[in-house]
Amino acid sequence: MVYTNRPTISLTVIILVLSSLTACANSPASKNLEQSFAADPQLKQNPVNLGENTNNTNPPNQPLAELPSDFPTEIPRYPNAQLQEVTSTTPATNTRWFTPDSADKIQGFYKQQFQNNNWQILGEPNQQAGSLEARLNDLKVTVAAVPTQNPGVTEFTIQYVKETQQPTAEKTPENNVTLTPPAEATPEVAATATPQETSAPDATILTGTSLVFGDVEKAPKELRSFVSELGELGVLTPAKVAGKTESNNPIFEPNKVITKREFARWLMAANNQIKVNQPAKQIRLANESSQPAFQDVPRTDPDFSAIQGLAEAGIIPSQLSGDNTALLFRPDAPLTREQMILWKVPLDTKLTTSGATFDAIKQTWGFQDTFKIEPNALKAVLTDFQNGDASNIRRVYGYTTLFQPKKPVTRAEAAGTIWFFGTVSEGISAKEALKVKNQSNSTSN
Repeated sequence: MVYTNRPTISLTVIILVLSSLTACANSPASKNLEQSFAADPQLKQNPVNLGENTNNTNPPNQPLAELPSDFPTEIPRYPNAQLQEVTSTTPATNTRWFTPDSADKIQGFYKQQFQNNNWQILGEPNQQAGSLEARLNDLKVTVAAVPTQNPGVTEFTIQYVKETQQPTAEKTPENNVTLTPPAEATPEVAATATPQETSAPDATILTGTSLVFGDVEKAPKELRSFVSELGELGVLTPAKVAGKTESNNPIFEPNKVITKREFARWLMAANNQIKVNQPAKQIRLANESSQPAFQDVPRTDPDFSAIQGLAEAGIIPSQLSGDNTALLFRPDAPLTREQMILWKVPLDTKLTTSGATFDAIKQTWGFQDTFKIEPNALKAVLTDFQNGDASNIRRVYGYTTLFQPKKPVTRAEAAGTIWFFGTVSEGISAKEALKVKNQSNSTSN
């Protein structure tokens, strides 16, 4: 049996190798051998922590979406956030982010950045909704942050809009007429461009005239009765179709997008005619001597009395109600769902004064896209939920888990919204108002 002293042999080999390296320190062979024993340079840059589970480390901050190429460089970038989604709803662009930092820290960061870079902070930050608005020249930015249901994760949105799309020529009434789109313009703009071509009294005459529309069957069946009853009540106006003249069978175009101008006119007319026996709850039309609340709605505008009246009543946000950013009304822009609810709900009931947060909306309505709602519309959306079966959203859209706040409203949907005013216990519909009107007419005859 042969015994081998392995430690002694190993030590001898090591000594011989070291001796060779020392003796041939400057030879090519020694340099090659030295490099073969050298540490991997990549390991120096990315050391591995032995004994640590690498699966539990935080992943790199790789965004799930890409910022638009025209993302304004003036907007500060929060350093510890991942971009999740980018949505564009003309003229605004919304970006959604996740971060492990708190909402207060995010708001503090942006407030400091805005102040340091000469931004104008618009009003006091809304601590309840976690929102902050600022302006730099023609760029308006809204930052809204709210904790998510996942511990340690905060979601925040950055909405930005450049307010240069509005033509400067709008300040003169004559140019408002010449800017009227041609017949091939988009449906939602063409639908209300024609009132500008008529005299101011035309809108007043059309509102209040009992109408029976010939295309009500084109509306969703759940909304047809709303359109018919409001038409008979004299609230709605017929669609202006290019190339067609007025007839005894007016066209409503229920699935065409409604503009802000037309909805303001309908909202004023519906509120006052449905509440005909409640003068204290009616909205007063503005007179011609009123100082315009919006730069693009002069006194000569055919819908000035309605739009200005709603602004003076505090229904439509404007400088009069403390919103110094609402300089333009954009009367011919499409009405969005959140704008419709924002204007309508205050005429139903008093807005909730607390708890109107993104999380509250998500817990009550269950909307998956709650973060897309403008912070100033949160109270109206939450109050509408609290109105139970009289809710405007339920009446018009039924059951849904997507609110789609930036989606344009159709004429039929707008009719469904203004068909009823009030709460379940104290409310009145167009159907009831129509009965009162018919009884009054029969009595007078």
